[in-house]
Amino acid sequence: GAFAMGRRAELFTVLIVSGFCLQQTVTEEEGICLFDPMKACRSAVSKVMKAIRVSQFGDPSVLKLREDVIIPSPGQNEVLIRVHAAGVNPVETYIRAGQYGVLPTLPYTPGNDATGVVQSVGSRVVQFKTGDRVFTQQCSGAYAQFTTADQSSVFPLSDRLTFVQGAALSVPYRTAYVALKRAQARASETLLVHGASGGVGIAAIQFARAYGMTVFGTAGTDEGLRMISQHGAHQVFNHRQSGYVDLIREAAVGKGVDVILEMLANVNLDEDLKLLGMDGRVAIIGSRGTVEVNPRATMSKRLTIIGVGNFTGQEMKEAMAAIVGGIEQGWIDPVVGKEYPLEKAAEAHVDIIEGNAKGKMVLTIS
Repeated sequence: GAFAMGRRAELFTVLIVSGFCLQQTVTEEEGICLFDPMKACRSAVSKVMKAIRVSQFGDPSVLKLREDVIIPSPGQNEVLIRVHAAGVNPVETYIRAGQYGVLPTLPYTPGNDATGVVQSVGSRVVQFKTGDRVFTQQCSGAYAQFTTADQSSVFPLSDRLTFVQGAALSVPYRTAYVALKRAQARASETLLVHGASGGVGIAAIQFARAYGMTVFGTAGTDEGLRMISQHGAHQVFNHRQSGYVDLIREAAVGKGVDVILEMLANVNLDEDLKLLGMDGRVAIIGSRGTVEVNPRATMSKRLTIIGVGNFTGQEMKEAMAAIVGGIEQGWIDPVVGKEYPLEKAAEAHVDIIEGNAKGKMVLTIS
């Protein structure tokens, strides 16, 4: 058989296949099944699956498709899900690049948002059964044919939503909810979603409209502007058009906006501070570098700059309850943009960073 070289802990299992004794090598470090070229491990007790694996942090090329990853077994409180679609989120690109505050142990399978069908459940799981359609919120593991999740982070997927729409729920809507909550957004206030045509932006528009806010949104293409208008923005602005900031200021009747959700703070934060009115708040959801601002801009108008990340357990609980409620009431309507097969995960990571998102990017998994 073919054996992997390098430092790792190994387990050995003897299999009898067609009268021959084969030695199966499974690495505890990687969870990878290594076998002879005939891939006899597919008939072994520990079945395998396709998954994206990351063995070193770096650019999108470190996302490697493997076909010999062992299917995880659910723990007592866990659900094993046959994944049909996985969301692609900017935060996953930061983690993959090693540029996030909390990083997983290498190697790992990326992906926070999975949706699919329950394959099996642990002995203490009471909320779900085999065959249920579900979506999840989790730390990683969605870029795979199967994933496990604690039952507390698994939620029923409405029959009115497709699997790809389900993959657009957890991270975008959770992030939008927490951003609005931390910014203390209130009914009757004016919200600007700066970069609204991606998954988080669409989610923020839907939440804000449901909560009685006036919503402005920006996008960089005519298609993006149409999309955010169709999903509830009262006024839309092209942020690639010269002078668009002045147009927003005019739309706010000279008093400025109350809340801004900012997707690219390293480019826009200085202008955001100028757009905010008295006691305005800007919630930073995304940034890809440093930015220079004049702190005096915050002083006379009593402005607040808020970071959106590192969610508390209570915030997660509230956000997921709000998402489930919005689904039940029918006003949560995830917008899916480009779909990629699992093996094109690296291409999806390139596209989402280059700002090519029109709705939520999703990996479809067969």
